Amino acid sequence: MAPPTATFDHLREADLDEDEFDEEEVDVSDLREKYEVALDQGYDHFVVVDGLPEVTEDQKPKLVKFLQKKLNSVGKTREDQIYMPMGDNGKSLRFAFVEYSSAAEASAAVRQLDMVPLDKKHTLRVNKLTDVERYGREGRIDEEYQAPHIEEFQEKEHLRSFLADPAGRGRDQFVMHRGDTVGVFWNNDRDEPENIVDRQFWTETFVQWSPLGTYLISVHAQGVQLWAGASWSRQRRFGHPFVNLVAFSPNENYLVTWSNRPISIGDDAHPQLTRDDDGKNYVIWDIVTGKPLRSFANLDTPAGPDGAVKPPRQPWPAFKWSSDDKYVARMTQGQSISVYTLPSMGLLDKTTIKVEGVMDFDWAPTTPKRDGVKNYEQLFCYWTPEIGSNPAKVGLMSIPSKEVIRSLNLFSVSDAKLHWQSDAAYICVKVDRHSKSKKSQATTLEIFRVKEKGVPVEVVDTIKDTVINFAWEPKGDRFVIITAPEPPGAVAVAPKTNVAFFCPEKAKGNAIGNFRHLRTLEKKNSNAIYWSPRGRFVVVATVHNQQSSELEFYDLDFEGEKPEAEKDLTANLQLMNIADHYGVTDIEWDPSGRFVASWASAWKHSMENGYHIYDFRGELLREDHLEKFKQWSWRPRPATLLTKEEQKQIRKNLREYSRVFEEEDAQRITGANQEVIERRREKLREWLDFLDSALTEASEEREAMGLPADPAEELRRAKMAELAPGEEEQVIEEIVEEVIEESEEVVST
Repeated sequence: MAPPTATFDHLREADLDEDEFDEEEVDVSDLREKYEVALDQGYDHFVVVDGLPEVTEDQKPKLVKFLQKKLNSVGKTREDQIYMPMGDNGKSLRFAFVEYSSAAEASAAVRQLDMVPLDKKHTLRVNKLTDVERYGREGRIDEEYQAPHIEEFQEKEHLRSFLADPAGRGRDQFVMHRGDTVGVFWNNDRDEPENIVDRQFWTETFVQWSPLGTYLISVHAQGVQLWAGASWSRQRRFGHPFVNLVAFSPNENYLVTWSNRPISIGDDAHPQLTRDDDGKNYVIWDIVTGKPLRSFANLDTPAGPDGAVKPPRQPWPAFKWSSDDKYVARMTQGQSISVYTLPSMGLLDKTTIKVEGVMDFDWAPTTPKRDGVKNYEQLFCYWTPEIGSNPAKVGLMSIPSKEVIRSLNLFSVSDAKLHWQSDAAYICVKVDRHSKSKKSQATTLEIFRVKEKGVPVEVVDTIKDTVINFAWEPKGDRFVIITAPEPPGAVAVAPKTNVAFFCPEKAKGNAIGNFRHLRTLEKKNSNAIYWSPRGRFVVVATVHNQQSSELEFYDLDFEGEKPEAEKDLTANLQLMNIADHYGVTDIEWDPSGRFVASWASAWKHSMENGYHIYDFRGELLREDHLEKFKQWSWRPRPATLLTKEEQKQIRKNLREYSRVFEEEDAQRITGANQEVIERRREKLREWLDFLDSALTEASEEREAMGLPADPAEELRRAKMAELAPGEEEQVIEEIVEEVIEESEEVVST
């Protein structure tokens, strides 16, 4: 195969004799128009592979065959489509031209093979031929090597400095978005929050914390930006035009952005995206480097007449991450699940996982340590509906081995929802079943005990009403459900709901007993469940409801007397408090589990916008009504660095720590009271100084005007002069009595 370097001018110089043909006499414009090739369009299926070992002509065939195996992992090419130039010394020039069957395969080679080791000593560098030609043609490559300028090292701010509260009180931060202003604050319990930073027009739509609290993301028409550090400086930019939604990977290594408008790369070069990203809606970014890893188009979303693409049918996020950030998966509903490895973004084993009829899937939130398994892998759960005579199915698949470690067949299934517990010890599959006539519906809870040998499945009692909400206790084994006679939206007026609590029975040792119904609270308006991130406490609330806005605070480990019927259960339920926040739209616990924030967002209604802060018992600490209040979000904290043994030791000595904290709180309160007293004394001193200066000024003015220094004494003397000789001044006292109430009582003797 000849090297792909021929344009019409090169062909003319090689094949035509200038002595025979004079360009002025021969019109070749038609040939030029017919055969000239535009580099950006004609060679887009060629790549240049650099970084190859230096070989002789005899060694060349072996290297080509070895290289072909690598190249065919992302596309199709043949030996005769790999051209490796040789130097005058009979050795190769350490690069090769490769022709793929399509431009998409060439793009995949650049994306997946660049920086991939060929052997221990050589690393491939893969670029598009069109890029090499374009940069060389535009004079961007200097013929003479210039050593790169190495900038001096500059120490950066600690991105997790927020963990060290300068007040020494372990306070948490939160972000507030009101009007056009976004601010970050320290929470001060009952007192006014302490502002850290406040900026106008910091975002054009919303702000969002990263999962571990390292970054704050702002969203703009040109893309998104990450902010962090004590000075809140910009750390990264991701240029995705008209971005609508963003999602981080669990460990903050990657970012997914989505826009309802397809990316359009025009004639002007984009600073981060390329023509391969044209027409795509999703972009997956590497946060450390700020570079895009891969882009994707929407699935099953035809463009409208204006060219805009409708929002994806799948709920956000469409791309879901494994807990270790090594894999990201996307589902083609009804067909397959595509698992990509990071950071190469290549398909796992170069193929999708075919799952006929798949409706939903979800990764385990952590790597479960299963009994009897030595090598722990990532897990995801999926479910498929009934297809023909085949039953519905729930499956647990292990990645990267793709082994289905547990499956469960289900019948008469209308819908299913997957709910992982935070430690991946359980996954509850909420199954809505219909009767044979399909006129009535019931719900069962199928709980997979993931960490136990063989992954047994426990079925919780059939629930006749529709389960509209389900929530596991974080780091625990209890859960709460909310049921209603009719599904939401089925009736004009929202029906009364029931709130049911479930917990395991007591068992010997560390074993977890079977799940049992604890208690049901009937005829409520509740529709939302918010567990404390530390477990034990839960808020059951009514949000987005004009008729009711209650927040009920429950303790599931109440230290009081337990009812006799619940003696064998691992919970003691107690209602601690009921609060009311009119128009509440959102509720969120702080990371420590000490405070709860509720707010009424102007994005959802314009009535009494603002926020409330409660302690974990439901006592209102602070409320603030703010015009155009839009958003509140607590800053997450990374996982603790303490071992389980150290945490147990702290719990064991908690009373000693509590005394220290109580003393610090008392000193802080005393200090605050002393500060108030000092302010009052200062005000009194200021008043006395003012009074003294005013009296001095009045005395000087009286002296200048010839008036007596003490007019009251002068007046008394004048009255004394009016008295007859020997007559003394008399003081007359007048006593006035007023009967307020009078009553008569007959006393028998």
